[in-house]
Amino acid sequence: MAIPATLVKELRERTGAGMMECKKALEEAAGDIEAAIEQMRKSGQAKAAKKAGRIAAEGVVLIRVSGDGRCAVILEVNCETDFVAKDGNFQGFATAAADRLLAAEVADVEALGALPIRDGEATTVEEARQAVIQKIGENVAIRRFTRLTVKTPSAIASYRHGSRIGVLVEYQGSEAVGRDIAMHVAASNPVCVNASEVSADLLAKEREIFLAQARETGKPENLLEKMVDGRVRKYLAEVTLLGQPFVKDPNLTVEQLLAQTQSQVVRFVRFEVGEGIEKKVANFAEEVMAAQVRA
Repeated sequence: MAIPATLVKELRERTGAGMMECKKALEEAAGDIEAAIEQMRKSGQAKAAKKAGRIAAEGVVLIRVSGDGRCAVILEVNCETDFVAKDGNFQGFATAAADRLLAAEVADVEALGALPIRDGEATTVEEARQAVIQKIGENVAIRRFTRLTVKTPSAIASYRHGSRIGVLVEYQGSEAVGRDIAMHVAASNPVCVNASEVSADLLAKEREIFLAQARETGKPENLLEKMVDGRVRKYLAEVTLLGQPFVKDPNLTVEQLLAQTQSQVVRFVRFEVGEGIEKKVANFAEEVMAAQVRA
């Protein structure tokens, strides 16, 4: 029978399970949402769903590059603790997901979840994720990915710092410089390649902050604009790749290095595990007190 999208959405909201799992459960339950929930609880999917709301801010960043070097993917897979990030079950799932991502071009995480985890297997990436959650007892999530595909004269450089930071760089010119730039991006975390890519909103916000700070100096109003302009130039040098001092030779900016080597950076992608996720800081004493109150 055809299952309405609204029913799938309701089951997903009530269980936290993936879209494909909800649709399958409803089909097996002939559209009876309560029966679908009961079956999901029996199969263990509900157990995994309960963990879906828990913050997953640890994990790994993985990179895969095609044999011809013209395509690369970077993927972040999260778990709740650093201990589980080193677990073989978690690592195995993350590795398989990265391999699958390189092999099949998909638009988003949900589409990736619908693919077979490995060639010739019926288990999907999402089903494998649910199985890992049940096995290790922590929330596991594929958070994000980016695919780079380039054409001559561009090439792709990659760098992975441990398991937590990964970088892809599309560049033209020296292969050695491409690798060095990827390492630099990992270390210095620029916002974008050059000043023209800094958003007008961000720049306006920073200028407003600099102006407020300049007024605190008590200097005449006619001097403030020059002070702000200077601080804006300094800010742009700090946040743009081209303006930053090169990590391997701070006497050179990245822009100067590229000019000397007749190289160019087209774009870059940098992932760091957990960036932008608000981590929950556990307070053991407060948890004990709360438990005593509930008792």
